[in-house]
Amino acid sequence: MNSTRKLWVGLATLLIASFAVLLWVGGEIHRQQPPMPERVVGPKGEVVFTRQDIETGRQVWQSIGGQQLGSIWGHGGYVAPDWSADWLHREAEAVMDVWAKREAGVDSHTKLAPDVRAAYEARVKAVMRPNTYDERTQTIRLDVDRIAAIEHVAQHYTSLFGNDPATAGLREAYAMRNDTVPDADHRRKLTAFYWWTAWAAVTQRPGSDITYTANWPSDELVGNKPTSSAFVWTVFSVLFLIAGIALLGWHYAVNHGEEMAPTLPKTDPLASIKVTPSMKATAKYFWVVIALFLTQILLGAITAHYQVEGQQAYGFALSDILPYSLTRTWHTQLAVLWIATAWLGMGLYIGPAISGHEPKFQRLGVNVLWVCLLVIVVGAFAGQWLAVMQKLGLERNFWFGHQGWEYVDLGRFWQWFLFIGLGLWLTLVGRSLWPAIRNGGESRSIVMLLFLSTVAIGLFYAAGLMWGEHTSLSMVEYWRWWVVHLWVEGFFEVFAVAVMSFLFTRLGLLQVRTATIAVLFATIVFMAGGVLGTLHHLYFAGTPTAVIALGASFSALEVVPLAYVGFEAYHSYKMGKATPWMQRYRWPIMFFIAVAFWNLVGAGLFGFLINPPLSLYYMQGLNLTPTHGHTALFGVYGMLGIGLMLFCLRGLKPDVEWNEKVLRTSFWAMNIGLAGMALLTLLPLGILQLNAALKHGYWYARSAEFMQQPIVDLLVWMRVPADTIFSVGALALAWFVFRLWVAPRRVAANAAVPARV
Repeated sequence: MNSTRKLWVGLATLLIASFAVLLWVGGEIHRQQPPMPERVVGPKGEVVFTRQDIETGRQVWQSIGGQQLGSIWGHGGYVAPDWSADWLHREAEAVMDVWAKREAGVDSHTKLAPDVRAAYEARVKAVMRPNTYDERTQTIRLDVDRIAAIEHVAQHYTSLFGNDPATAGLREAYAMRNDTVPDADHRRKLTAFYWWTAWAAVTQRPGSDITYTANWPSDELVGNKPTSSAFVWTVFSVLFLIAGIALLGWHYAVNHGEEMAPTLPKTDPLASIKVTPSMKATAKYFWVVIALFLTQILLGAITAHYQVEGQQAYGFALSDILPYSLTRTWHTQLAVLWIATAWLGMGLYIGPAISGHEPKFQRLGVNVLWVCLLVIVVGAFAGQWLAVMQKLGLERNFWFGHQGWEYVDLGRFWQWFLFIGLGLWLTLVGRSLWPAIRNGGESRSIVMLLFLSTVAIGLFYAAGLMWGEHTSLSMVEYWRWWVVHLWVEGFFEVFAVAVMSFLFTRLGLLQVRTATIAVLFATIVFMAGGVLGTLHHLYFAGTPTAVIALGASFSALEVVPLAYVGFEAYHSYKMGKATPWMQRYRWPIMFFIAVAFWNLVGAGLFGFLINPPLSLYYMQGLNLTPTHGHTALFGVYGMLGIGLMLFCLRGLKPDVEWNEKVLRTSFWAMNIGLAGMALLTLLPLGILQLNAALKHGYWYARSAEFMQQPIVDLLVWMRVPADTIFSVGALALAWFVFRLWVAPRRVAANAAVPARV
């Protein structure tokens, strides 16, 4: 008990300190974010852009999909270019073309002698990097040559986002539908927004020689190179990683194996749990999980195919109905939604199972919440379709359409609806858990941690409500990663660890005291790097240098608990074979083992590959990012959601024989398919892009010139076998769930099955 109390105190202290620092960083980001000018003017005061132009342009950008169509400051899609980097390079070249035409009588600086061209390249840095923002008048002043260059680039963009035949080839290369922005005035204002994001990327902070985005993106032409802090904190991040794993290894060696082996029950203890009406009602959540999962895979296939055909699917003009930015939006949103639905269903199932208490109207609450989830999915997706097709109007887009922020694209109305739904879920789970907390007992700490993680899941989604329609990009990114990193990767993980620990103690495979100490220790280790590790997403989002220092240090520690999970993987496997009746839970445990593997590979190896500042400086927004994203999001959280779902299904259908062949096919096909997806396409393509970024600059690695090479097309097509294998696994899982309710084969509840993997 004393050890448990110390761990609780340590966890509380850690969380208070970590969130205090995280909130302080938020204040610094707000103070040092790139300024939004009231006017951009020429030498004689002539207006180039107004703040209203830039703000309206941002609304237009959000309405067409925002980060789902190309990216801004590296965050977003991968087929279209990063618009900040693309504009920046085009503007620099256009400035030199203006000089070449006036001073040498040629239409392009590329036709100049090498020594003259080198002089122009030094000169363009002197023009573009100085900060001409006047804080008193909130005005940016530009010279006539740069204004001419801006007009030239703006013409290219207004052509590209319209229906001009001159840029039809680029639209196809970028997977953009014709007339992405049909309104000419909106296209002009969109260029103002893109220009401002590029201005922040090249303009030096007051009193500093680095830009607002810490010299990102890499582009020698404008003098954007990695900062010294990126080098320094990359080295320290490696040292922190080595030290953290060494300390964890020492702790594990000292403490592991001291606990006494539990006396294994002769029969399945979970078989005695009475399935209440509300627990039975959770079955429909798992049906929705399967439906959303299959839909996500279909949309993923369409999204990947757009990379090779651009606007069509085998000759059909699909982009006229489902543009790339929309299929990618739904693909990424569904990934979060089906995984979250699996975990929400698990929470509603496990609450009464833990306490043995069925609160009044619990089943009604479970059913109402299920209906709410369906309404949110259908309503939000309909609004996003109307937005991307430019049928909703800018004045309604923020609330009912497409916010444009990857993973949190829902309109604000639907975000509030989801937040209220999570509040209902928190209430339902909390009221069913409360008797177990009040009654105490050996498992009280695990149940309390489960309850607190439920509270955090319910409340921390509120971070997604902390920005408005015109909040600065830097602050939106700050709060957005609270949702994506802290909510999805943080508190859901704690919830899952607590649930699994409870299940293993109820199965008699772990002593309660041992499990309690292990789950609290794992939570402390995870949160030690997880909370402040959020900042590694913000290195180049217009944030101060402190973000690089803190993000690099603590994101390195995020890998440490993943090693801890790896230590436990084989132990979990042995528990799955400890007694004959445990064969009933073999496949849930196998999915937990897969979680441990992908934690180490996807979240750990591929995550640390891109997380240090110097690595991310070149890799952000390249295909090395989705290498980490796919293997971590599905490999860890998806596999975990499926494993938890299977535990619930075993309880919901205790007397139904499981089709072992179908589950074996599902498990191995999804794991092999995921590995093939990463190793055959995403990883080699990302390495090719990285090489291009190092040689020519980030803009080139994301350009149509690079992305339309035959080798890139070949790598994209190489996804087909892996994607097909993965889809077979998903269909096998769907068939397995379907057969549990349709023509099931019934056997004795405690019957064993052959131990074969």
